[in-house]
Amino acid sequence: MKRRNFLKACIIGGATISLGKTNKGWAAGSFEGYPEAMGVLVDTTRCIGCRSCEAACNKEQKLPEPETSFQDRSVFEEERRPDSKAYTVVNEYEKKQPGGPVYRKIQCNHCNEPACLTSCFVNAYTKTKEGAVIYNSKVCVGCRNCMIACPFNVPGYSYESVLNPIVKKCILCYDTRLKIGKPPACVDICPQEALTFGHRADLIKLAHERIRLSPDRYYDHVYGEKELGGTSWLYLSRTSFDKIGFDTTLGNEPIISNVKEFLGMVPMVLSIWPALFSGIHLLSKGKHDDHGEHTESKQEDH
Repeated sequence: MKRRNFLKACIIGGATISLGKTNKGWAAGSFEGYPEAMGVLVDTTRCIGCRSCEAACNKEQKLPEPETSFQDRSVFEEERRPDSKAYTVVNEYEKKQPGGPVYRKIQCNHCNEPACLTSCFVNAYTKTKEGAVIYNSKVCVGCRNCMIACPFNVPGYSYESVLNPIVKKCILCYDTRLKIGKPPACVDICPQEALTFGHRADLIKLAHERIRLSPDRYYDHVYGEKELGGTSWLYLSRTSFDKIGFDTTLGNEPIISNVKEFLGMVPMVLSIWPALFSGIHLLSKGKHDDHGEHTESKQEDH
């Protein structure tokens, strides 16, 4: 088992055992997501890297102003990832290839079977019927298990508040838009129509139709359709996805399926290890006490 999967198994299994139950039956593999959920199709062949989506997200979610303006293209010199101050970022790839660079928008992918939700032992995450994976900061204990479990390395951690540090990420504008049927702010603002909002099932059909009609324009794959059980954000590209920063080794099974063979060991491990460490502690304490008594005895004799 890979080290990352091992860590995820420990987190997921530990959360399951500590609660005495699972989140929506993930450990049993019974959760199947929401087939009627909404989503967004990102057509990277249309994106020009204007970063309007970043600006719209910043305004909608009332995030801090960036260090430089959203028109500053020097940010493309380094690969960025979402954090507590930016729920979405755009990166530039294939800069010197024919046809010009490719731009990729990154944010929480809102998985059908979210590893962040599975790993959270206080149920701070919820997968809504609309497709969004939302977060309740009021019950979060700041363990950051979700950050380790996320296969896309998305959740950011806010250290601004010493007393109330919380996890922050894209929530598909759930509170202000999605739950009343409106598209996320980033979709509304896109001047190139690179982002399409709709029912996930319809977006998958649309993506395959674009590939069928323009095979020379698109790489024959819809990223997010099946990866890790599927995500609400779907992507089209003119080049293979590994060339524009996507992890193409994830497979189609959800994270919980990748580590379920390990979960059977978790109850035994969680039972044995505390006893083992307690025994070591008591043994060390006993030796320390014996050494102390022996020293005191020598001092008295002297």
